[in-house]
Amino acid sequence: MLATEYLRSQCQAEWDQVTDHVFCRELADGSLPEAKMQWYLAQDYKFVDGFVRLLATAIAHAPTLADSVPAAQFLALITGAENNYFLRSFDALSMSETAKNPPTAPPTLAFQQLMHRARTSGRYEIMLAVLVVAEWSYLTWAQRYVNYHQSLPFWFSEWIDLHSGAGFQGVVDYLRSQLDQVWDQLSVAEQVAVTTTFTQAVQCEKDFFNAAYAAQSFS
Repeated sequence: MLATEYLRSQCQAEWDQVTDHVFCRELADGSLPEAKMQWYLAQDYKFVDGFVRLLATAIAHAPTLADSVPAAQFLALITGAENNYFLRSFDALSMSETAKNPPTAPPTLAFQQLMHRARTSGRYEIMLAVLVVAEWSYLTWAQRYVNYHQSLPFWFSEWIDLHSGAGFQGVVDYLRSQLDQVWDQLSVAEQVAVTTTFTQAVQCEKDFFNAAYAAQSFS
């Protein structure tokens, strides 16, 4: 069993709840209320800064240049196409400046704090644990819905597109392979720390989806 498969198995029930969440199912069939998507987008956009910093730090800790290149290419996607998606979605959903910049919700803050701890840990494997969960979980749910109806509004459809397909599959495969490769070099204590971080990241994803689906407005 690969290390990343083992890590997933340690929180399989929570993983399944994240990757088959009602929020994602309704997003994919177009029935998700706009208020819930507005809340989700405004809060998710708060992750971009911390995620970019975490990914950039992981690039700096990669063992070789070859190990860092795929992450660097992914960083360009996050700061380019994905960032543009958020801005266009805000406009299309007629979100005010207040709506786009609401107070940070508790689940959002928890994930921000986890990303910060991973980034400042100085440990490549800890950074990878958070990155793998963030991207692998999204690939898992999004690839189920690639055959969405063409009438789906772009703020739904492009979110699926950004997290599916061969290109994104390659990103996830790369991140997983990096963690799989370093796993056997870790001490037992270091492996425990990675497992704990991975599990915490899955819980953060679950809490965030739950909060987004419970949202009644974008404030």
